[in-house]
Amino acid sequence: MNRTLVAYFSASGTTKRVAQKLAAATGADIYEIKPETPYTAADLNWQDRRSRSSVEMNDPASRPGLADTSANINEYDRVFVGFPIWWGTAPKIVRTFLESYDFNGKSIALFATSGGSGMGRTAADLAASCPGADIKDSRLLRSGASEAALRRWAEGV
Repeated sequence: MNRTLVAYFSASGTTKRVAQKLAAATGADIYEIKPETPYTAADLNWQDRRSRSSVEMNDPASRPGLADTSANINEYDRVFVGFPIWWGTAPKIVRTFLESYDFNGKSIALFATSGGSGMGRTAADLAASCPGADIKDSRLLRSGASEAALRRWAEGV
């Protein structure tokens, strides 16, 4: 087997564009992690403590629902998981995604987009959500990254 999947959550479209480029650069299949209830602009207002994203990120037990769980993870050896950085880590919906499938024995490479912060402890934060997976290099990727640069990174993980 040796098939690759790029799974991503994108709130504004930036992570989606990077995920599409990465999938094209690596010949991978692509899967969008969609929330059961789409996020609105008000939900994403990080300056409002009562916004949906703020409430989710401040609740360690929060696991927003998924619109579907149709990704056939069993078909893949390597999974790239992409997301924007929220409050210094992955959005809680990424944990929901990882906890909805069996990643035991899979290679997972994390990538993120961010307007200002780095990856921080994201890999460590997500490890408990995918027991038995081999979490590889995580990388902050810019929306302007070329397919060649993405291919080089992907080949190294």
